[in-house]
Amino acid sequence: MSHIRLGRYNQLEVVKTVDFGVYLDGDDDGEILLPQRYVPAGCQPGDILNVFIYLDNEERLVATTLEPLVQVGEFACLEVAWTNEYGAFLHWGLMKDLFVPFREQKVRMQQGRSYLVHAHLDEESYRIMASAKVERFLSKEMPGYTSGDEVEVLVWQKTELGVKVIVDNKFGGLLYDSEIFVPLSVGMRLTAYVKQVREDGKIDLSLQRVGYGKVEDFSTRLYDYLVAHDGYVSLHDKSPAEAVYAAFGVSKKTFKKGVGDLYKKRLVTISEAGIRLSGTDVAGEKE
Repeated sequence: MSHIRLGRYNQLEVVKTVDFGVYLDGDDDGEILLPQRYVPAGCQPGDILNVFIYLDNEERLVATTLEPLVQVGEFACLEVAWTNEYGAFLHWGLMKDLFVPFREQKVRMQQGRSYLVHAHLDEESYRIMASAKVERFLSKEMPGYTSGDEVEVLVWQKTELGVKVIVDNKFGGLLYDSEIFVPLSVGMRLTAYVKQVREDGKIDLSLQRVGYGKVEDFSTRLYDYLVAHDGYVSLHDKSPAEAVYAAFGVSKKTFKKGVGDLYKKRLVTISEAGIRLSGTDVAGEKE
């Protein structure tokens, strides 16, 4: 049985060099070509290379050291390169575009637009293809998360309640509107925190740490930031929520509470120019 993982990275041994590249040991699949343009300098037989394996235009196994935007078993937001009478073809960072047949499209895909898809191996043809019907590829298992766990989410689609996301490339989750304080767009990847796992296996999430201690935690982090940055930050209570999140990854509400906590302790002063540690000027020098 083949040990090659089609559509994923494989560590393969170089068995011989030729004018147009090197051949890699594909075990039961035979030798696999790595074209010359991708061969690392100084590569010799016996070297082990980490390569991505896919099918060329003649449906032969071929290797590359290029990094695809998605691997088989993963979700990603990809742009349509072109379309024809069979379906759409997506940019995914390789010479050969990724095919999405019409049957795997929710709406007719248009050139130049981007869509969230899942890459998989077609059972009939054994070809790598993508599907916009991503619900089919979400895990049916019950997630094992607990409240406060940190996860990576991929923004999927807007709903009446908030924004659907894909959690850790496996599960469906939801960010409620009340938990969203920065603009989100399909394909964005963010760090989020588990609020709860519902009985149906869906995951409720927050973009900031869950729990009572988050304001206290942030006030400590803000203080440490000020100490490390000459006692000053140009943000203040009128700063846009997007600027606050870009700097600290918290909502403006958490930011203001954290600043208030430091102010009550007389550790900082606040002005229209920003926030500074008590006893320092704008340049961070002791007054």
